[in-house]
Amino acid sequence: MKAPRLELLTGLFVLLGIAAIGWLTVKLGARALVGGDTYVIEARFDNAGGLNAGSNVVVAGVPVGRVESIRVDEADFSAIATLRVLAGLKLPSDTMASIKTTGLIGDKYVALSPGADESTLSPGERITMTESSVDLESLIGKMAFGSLDKDSPE
Repeated sequence: MKAPRLELLTGLFVLLGIAAIGWLTVKLGARALVGGDTYVIEARFDNAGGLNAGSNVVVAGVPVGRVESIRVDEADFSAIATLRVLAGLKLPSDTMASIKTTGLIGDKYVALSPGADESTLSPGERITMTESSVDLESLIGKMAFGSLDKDSPE
């Protein structure tokens, strides 16, 4: 009778270990193991090309959050990025958000440039001063076909 009980306990121990490894994998994949308290703000972009959920949010080169989701605003067809940033970070209300690239063709991330306003962004507020992603393909296409300056005489 002792052997089946030992096998049952061993099986439960193994299942618990697998569950713990699964939980740790999910937390490390989201880089949320040491995250702490956060709050959500939004940023409106004309073009969010290449930006994905899970991309970094940085201030002065220091990661301070993640892009939680990106959706299309049905009113003006702009991209609304939901950003989750550290709660201890009190961003001024005139903060600017820019979509940048790591390297020439690297991943996209959101760079926040805090302003000098006394009031701060509250959770759920939207950053309207933004700089959209540079579309490298269209820029190269314009350069290749000579249509960078439309006002110049041909």
